Amino acid sequence: MRPVLQVALDLIHSERALTIASEAVSGGADWIEAGTPLIKSDGVDILRKLKKAFPATTIVADMKTIDVGGAEVEIAARSGADIVTVLALSSDPTITEALLSARQYGARVMADLFNIPDKESRAKQLEKMGVDYVCVHVGVDEQMLGGSPLEELKRVAEAVSIPVAAAGGINSETAAEIVRSGASIVIVGGAIIKARDAAEASAMVKKAIETGEAVHTERFKKYSQEDLVEAFSKVSSPNIADAQHKKGAMRGIAPRIRHGTKVVGRALTVQTVNGDWAKSVEAIDRAQVGDVVVIDACGGETAVWGELASWSCKTKGIVGVVIDGAARDVDAIIDMDFPCFSRHIAPNAGEPKGYGGIGHEIVCGGVSVRTGDWIIGDESGVVVVPQESAVEVANRAVDVSEREERLREEIRQGGTLSSVLKLEDWEKIG
Repeated sequence: MRPVLQVALDLIHSERALTIASEAVSGGADWIEAGTPLIKSDGVDILRKLKKAFPATTIVADMKTIDVGGAEVEIAARSGADIVTVLALSSDPTITEALLSARQYGARVMADLFNIPDKESRAKQLEKMGVDYVCVHVGVDEQMLGGSPLEELKRVAEAVSIPVAAAGGINSETAAEIVRSGASIVIVGGAIIKARDAAEASAMVKKAIETGEAVHTERFKKYSQEDLVEAFSKVSSPNIADAQHKKGAMRGIAPRIRHGTKVVGRALTVQTVNGDWAKSVEAIDRAQVGDVVVIDACGGETAVWGELASWSCKTKGIVGVVIDGAARDVDAIIDMDFPCFSRHIAPNAGEPKGYGGIGHEIVCGGVSVRTGDWIIGDESGVVVVPQESAVEVANRAVDVSEREERLREEIRQGGTLSSVLKLEDWEKIG
């Protein structure tokens, strides 16, 4: 079969899903998928709505069935689905029942190889059983850690003769390679449903599929350890706080920066006491290019940092300072555009007595910070990202930011935040 573009509507509001689906179809999408979150939120009625809105378009129901295959396929097919997904993890009797029900109601079955260790062997079994398609699927949570369907896709495509689908973080830059690796069905979710213009985004992916050439995009990418400065620079501290489920946000630490100034870097920690600035400035000599000096000065109101320390950082390539204590010379620090965040501002400094240490685990703004953790600060405040989870948090924060872009566009078109998110429908009762 010629390669097709399947757009996964992994949303929770049917009105938004229908709008985005309309844009995607106008941009060249071949198949429209009611994603699992959408079916769980709106029920199979969303399949009826999609079929009514797009009668000539193939409708896929991502049921992720793992039991009672016959019943679930019947429900989806009678509601308008042309293709129903069943988890390849299901027992063989579940697959068999799903296939029998699909044949009875004129539907086809796609088996999702999600979390199958030996995908090639299971794909061969499924093909013999009569499954219409198999899907190599890297889930959203795995994508946040850098997962990709590419390598497993090649092996599965060589193992079977039925069409193979691929899903997992695909965009216009990667779609052509996905097709070259054996996919006949290119499943794209975020790179289309998060776009301001889903028609344009669909057209870009479709062009890549049809021409075999990557179509450049700056968006909808996944980032690795080497790309973290770029990733964190794309997002705000609120995006990161949301990605960490509200964790990591420092309390009481205020920005002393120009509008638009931001800091992204690895922490070098300092422990000191109120007014003792010795370890704070000694840390500058130990810091590496790109570091952020993070100082626990016990919340003191006597300055442990000022203009000259900031100039020293600028000279060395240290990108900012965060102080649970006081800074002074703030006017000069802002003029030199050096990112400074502190609990207090004070004109008076203490004496360099040398108490404390450098590189210890500290608490700053109520958050534990270790040397090597990531620090992101802007006009909304400062957040800390533990170094061991930085790749996942960066990708989740980018995802938050991209989803907000789509919401922003829908608000610009006349909606409000409440109406777009259907808040009244989702309010807890009782």
